[in-house]
Amino acid sequence: MLSRTDQAIADITVTGRVTDATTNEALAGCSVVLKGTQRGTTTDANGEYRIAVPDSKAVLVFGFIGFVSQEIPVNSQSTLNVSLRAAANELSQVVVIGYGSASKKDMTGAVKSIKSTEFNQGIINSPEQLLQGKVAGVNVTSASGEPGSNQNITIRGPGGVRTGSTPLFVLDGIALDNSSTGGATNPLNFLNPQDIESIDVLKDASATAIYGSRGANGVVLITTKKGKAGFSTFNISSSVGISKMARPLELFSPDEFRRQVVAVGGVLEDFKASTDWQKEVSQTALTQNHNLSFSGGSEKLTYYGSFGLQDQEGILKNSTLKRYTGRINVSQKLLEDRLTVDVNLNASNTNNLRPPTEGLLGAAISTNPTIPAYDDKGQPFQYQAGTNPIITLNLEKDVTTVNRVIGNISPSLKLTKELVYKLNLGIDNSNSVRDIQSLPNAVPLRDGRLDTYYKTNRNVLIENYFTYTYSTTNHNLTALLGHSYQKIFIQERWSSINKFPISPIEPIYNPGLGQDLTLANNRPGGYAIENELQSFFSRVNYQYKDRYLATATVRADGSSKFGANNKYGIFPSVSVGWRLSEEEFLKSGPFSDLKLRAGWGQTGNQEIPSKITQALFTSQVSGTTSYPLDNTNVYPAGTSYTRLANPNIQWEVSTQTDIGLDFALFKGALAGSVDYFRKVSNNILLEVIPADPVQPAGTFWTNVPDMTITNQGVELDLNYRYASLNGFRFDIGGNITFIHNRVNNSPYTVIPSGSASGSGLTSATINGYINGQPIGTFFLKEFTGFDDKGISTFRDVDGDGIITDKDRVAIGSALPTKQFNLNGNAAYKGFDLAVNFNGVSGNKIYDNTANANFYKLRLSKSLNTTPEAIQYPNESINNSAPVSSRYLKNGSFFRLNNLALGYNLSPKLIGLSRWVSNIRLSVTGQNLFVITKYDGYDPEVNTDRTINGISSYGIDYLSYPKARTFVFGLNLSF
Repeated sequence: MLSRTDQAIADITVTGRVTDATTNEALAGCSVVLKGTQRGTTTDANGEYRIAVPDSKAVLVFGFIGFVSQEIPVNSQSTLNVSLRAAANELSQVVVIGYGSASKKDMTGAVKSIKSTEFNQGIINSPEQLLQGKVAGVNVTSASGEPGSNQNITIRGPGGVRTGSTPLFVLDGIALDNSSTGGATNPLNFLNPQDIESIDVLKDASATAIYGSRGANGVVLITTKKGKAGFSTFNISSSVGISKMARPLELFSPDEFRRQVVAVGGVLEDFKASTDWQKEVSQTALTQNHNLSFSGGSEKLTYYGSFGLQDQEGILKNSTLKRYTGRINVSQKLLEDRLTVDVNLNASNTNNLRPPTEGLLGAAISTNPTIPAYDDKGQPFQYQAGTNPIITLNLEKDVTTVNRVIGNISPSLKLTKELVYKLNLGIDNSNSVRDIQSLPNAVPLRDGRLDTYYKTNRNVLIENYFTYTYSTTNHNLTALLGHSYQKIFIQERWSSINKFPISPIEPIYNPGLGQDLTLANNRPGGYAIENELQSFFSRVNYQYKDRYLATATVRADGSSKFGANNKYGIFPSVSVGWRLSEEEFLKSGPFSDLKLRAGWGQTGNQEIPSKITQALFTSQVSGTTSYPLDNTNVYPAGTSYTRLANPNIQWEVSTQTDIGLDFALFKGALAGSVDYFRKVSNNILLEVIPADPVQPAGTFWTNVPDMTITNQGVELDLNYRYASLNGFRFDIGGNITFIHNRVNNSPYTVIPSGSASGSGLTSATINGYINGQPIGTFFLKEFTGFDDKGISTFRDVDGDGIITDKDRVAIGSALPTKQFNLNGNAAYKGFDLAVNFNGVSGNKIYDNTANANFYKLRLSKSLNTTPEAIQYPNESINNSAPVSSRYLKNGSFFRLNNLALGYNLSPKLIGLSRWVSNIRLSVTGQNLFVITKYDGYDPEVNTDRTINGISSYGIDYLSYPKARTFVFGLNLSF
């Protein structure tokens, strides 16, 4: 038996490069395994590998998904370059489609798959950021620069009035409920992006109908990494990011402020200092990200495990996000491979510290810049006219801790050669505590207060389904039949305590110090919600001669939210495809793939409050308490109805049509797709004021049967790949979406949304849902200038000589009519470069920040502004700034979203080849520049200004600024 030293001498080191035989493109992640052992490695980003074998008789096995494996004897060769050919039955990548997968060439629906090698780089907190700019028809808006903030994602436009646009997220087969996980940040932050293998986006109804009611806004399927049989790997990655505010507002400098206050006729309060308040409340932020993963396995058992830590500072002080994640995925084959058991488990702890963003930024952009930040004792400067923003920063804290565990076990039993049964049992449980603390203070005098919220969200899923496959020379059939049951329980409790003494112990750590525990001021509260969804679903995929394709799907959803008369909704879809490239008359042409497809389908929407179809009453006997009406109960005297039962509420339904063409030329070097889509939502669910005088409730829920919301447009996706014999390769691609949204047949003149903020603005609305106009339309008075006294004038639409709300008009929409993205990659030898641009046009932004802060009256009172306040010389300093088109601005932009440069260092060069298989160094820039006419912090913004659940769009009010970031990374593979 050889000793460790003798073994090292006997080993032979083999190196080489693995490429695609058709395109000569490097295959990154290809497995290279010593046959008969678990020794192996994977190729790096350039397709290169290095492996030690015991002798010249060794055989290496090269394997890659979608390609034919090869076994090659070493035969004393130190260099083995290998070209793999695409497997005959897997000419395209495998796409996850919900309850199964399929080859892309066989798809009849609008589906896009993004692999981990294509993801955006940099500081990533949630899966949506990985997708931004990668998929036509998918608009991801990073509405805030705050660490862990919500990402607004829309697939082919919003289809509801109050439901927003968020698609269904499915993680390893578990449909997530992210409606309430605690705090004010993105509920998807629990997932470590390093664990994600691929993301598949289902866009049209023929693809999403298998998820029925939950697929109305599209479906995003997230698949995490799994182990590979035959070899083991161990990876360590670390990165450090440095962030600064990308676009500070161009406020007046102290010297210019002194001049302008006097110039407009104001009274200057000059404190003789020079302070940049935006710098005082912001910081150069550091982010650390460390990940460890291991994977491997044998023919019967594979595993993947990981641990991740992210510690991110925000560019505003007292802003952090700390996340700890752990994951284990295991797959075991039993009973002669007839039984496969998959287990996925993810645990996370997220701690989010938030500053009082609106109050802090509001003070930073308006506080007199001649006021010093600190006094001569190093303490925040005190002055009578207002509050030093630094004091606000020190006194306010909002901290949320979320613990989330999500996992599922999925045994799959092969009953016969053609029939497979699968069980999917999953649970998603999160618990959170949110503390909003205001410290007591002497100067300025204020009481301390602590508000605490406890929230639990438990989501249980049980699914059983059968998959039958039948295949002959000309016919291929796959049939799916299943049942799903999902139960969601949400509970929240809250309490508050005030009048804390000034103490070194913060109220968050000792609430017992509070001196006011009276119910009048601190009444505890809470609620609990339980929703159930039961579904039956079926799908049939059929292929004839690998060229004629058809898919039919139907799903019946029953929801506890609806009354007995309409509890179930049935959502069908059908789609067909024709692979013209397989026809004899095109086989000799330039097309390596050409497929025409068309689909039609329906999906539903159940986003109404729980139990809203049941009656509600108030008892006057033992206090005011509300209960759901149950005819089996006997109610006490004095009971009065506050809501009548409404068992006739129906599902909101979206009907979608899609016609698409997929193509590839020159052996796949040039590939793309064109899609036309039309989505019409009807039976719109709304909360309305009753016309029936008998109805005791002030409002009630109903369907508006004739009202429709339509999204239609065209998507173009194109990509070109090139690889030379000397190892240089590049690919460049992009997509563009033309989309139009319309509200039609609404019985209401306008459904208001988008509440304004700021002194004198709080009763005003900005958006409106109007017939013939898109969702997110700005419904405003049209600003026309100033009269001879310098007071604002507006267009008198009805000609009655008086400016009222009747003179408001539709002036543009927050929804872009064009979305465009450009991506590129290049590599040569050890270097690689990736770049991603994204942008939109045709949309407008309402600058509520400027409306509330940047006008001449504010400047005259010694409050700072931007030059926007003096752009109208004839404006009076007595003129107020009501909500109007004066502050409606162009929202178009074009951004260099991220740029990543990497280098794969050969371990041999530094003497580590025995232990390390790959060393990768990288530097990534995020948000390097943005081209826009918008003069706020950033044009990619959407402050939530919802009114009574009616979604708002395109409003900017003191939004957390975006950062420009540089990330330096190191990755080691063993």
